[in-house]
Amino acid sequence: MPPRPAANSLKVSEVFHEARADYDAMRTSQFVRQRQGLAPMGGGADYHIRNESAYFRLVEAARDASRNDSIIGKTIERAALNVVQNGFTLCPETGDSGLDTALFDRWLDWSTDPEQCDVAGEYSLVEQLQLATEATLTDGDIIGLGTREGQIQLIESHLVRNPRKKDPERPTVIGVELNEYRRRVAYHVRNESLDPLRSSFAQAGTRYETRNAAGERQVFHMLIPRRTTATRGVTALAPVFYLEQMFEDVTFAKVVQSQVVSCFAIWRYREASDTPSSNLEATVAQTGARERERQSDGSERMIDQLGPGAEIATRDGEKIEGFSPDVPNPTYFDHAKMIMSLIGINLGMPFVMMFMDASETNFSGWRAAVEEARRGFRRIQRALVERWLTPIYRFKLRQFAADDQALAKALADNPRLAMKHVFRPPAWPYVSPTEDAAAGLLRVRNTLTSPRRYHGEQSQDWEEIATESVADNAFAISAAAKKAAEMNLQHAGVDGWTPITWREVLSLPTPDGIQVSLSPATNQAATAPRTGGTTNAG
Repeated sequence: MPPRPAANSLKVSEVFHEARADYDAMRTSQFVRQRQGLAPMGGGADYHIRNESAYFRLVEAARDASRNDSIIGKTIERAALNVVQNGFTLCPETGDSGLDTALFDRWLDWSTDPEQCDVAGEYSLVEQLQLATEATLTDGDIIGLGTREGQIQLIESHLVRNPRKKDPERPTVIGVELNEYRRRVAYHVRNESLDPLRSSFAQAGTRYETRNAAGERQVFHMLIPRRTTATRGVTALAPVFYLEQMFEDVTFAKVVQSQVVSCFAIWRYREASDTPSSNLEATVAQTGARERERQSDGSERMIDQLGPGAEIATRDGEKIEGFSPDVPNPTYFDHAKMIMSLIGINLGMPFVMMFMDASETNFSGWRAAVEEARRGFRRIQRALVERWLTPIYRFKLRQFAADDQALAKALADNPRLAMKHVFRPPAWPYVSPTEDAAAGLLRVRNTLTSPRRYHGEQSQDWEEIATESVADNAFAISAAAKKAAEMNLQHAGVDGWTPITWREVLSLPTPDGIQVSLSPATNQAATAPRTGGTTNAG
């Protein structure tokens, strides 16, 4: 029988095989820190919010930062304003122009009246969108409940909690009940306490089905998930929470330091004398708050609080030298800008937008930062459309059909077509109007894009613009023709009067590259290619 390999050699090879890692990040070292809270063998996004009380502590901490810190609250508010602006425009596409107009008018009437669209009668739909966006960035998510009366009830995230007695047959993640496919089945909502001194945690809860009998959502959940297994949202401040706190602390310390070094004081120094220190302290005029301090040897001494114009007397034999540092020091501004930039990245707001100050960059740098921020705003706009506006519109459509026979028939005949629509999100004005308009004109004229696609990029409806443009031009031409006929009739017997047409009364823009000349003899417009000058960019 051949000799067996040494036990130590087998152990070393096995250990070496198990210790191999193809990524340096897999091995903990002095350069790779040991991260806490990781799932031992991998886990879903809900693993990291498995502790409900810790989750809501984070929510309250984020709310406190938004409420009290100097830049967080206003940055979140401005990000939401860029996303929502004046609201989203509904464009029904049922195939019936009359029905589309009726739905648009009815939706506009409902969404702009707080009494109709808010259960509290306080907020229009645009204001609800603003609050929902701010809550999503601050708290992580927010839900709305559709009521039988057709109004929306806003529910803040801390009210969506697990039921007091969890049913093992109904998996629930912080108030959201799921089935085996992670489909949201129901939401458990605690009643809001109207007494600000009482917590809503002790209130009774209600279970709301996610969808009604018709299969339409009646619970609208706004969040921006970063993983497919994320049931609840997480505040956008989570990655920079410690940075934000430290920034506020450092800023406060710098302000206090600036106040201290801005004070002046007179230090009165005396040589050692036979006068006891206690008697000397008694003879010094008090210039501010004074307190006693017990020393290690059991004796006491008086401490004068420092203030502007203070006169400070030292003990016998003591000499105090002042120190005046640079406040703030040169590196403070770069450090502060870096911290604020990191906070802005997580909130989707570049530095130039957070502080509305582009003095440290040129126009191209400012424009690039704004364009990049708008990509993030568009993502939130899509989430608002998909998770908030579209479910609410479908929910309301069923209610509109209750007293609208045409809509009820359309829903019965072809519900998918009757519900077809588009929400046009708000756009932003041109950063450089002349250049951007010229670029758009060039693209459309050279068929690099179609008019409907170009206007869609600007959150505009090409059919609506074309229809309005034709109607406006027709009105202008008709009025000009009528006025020209009146003038010809009025001046018919005047010597030298030449009959005019509507073109002389109405001045319309000429096509690009064309110049017009009028001949008094023939009164005809002759056109010729333009040989000089610049192209009209619109």
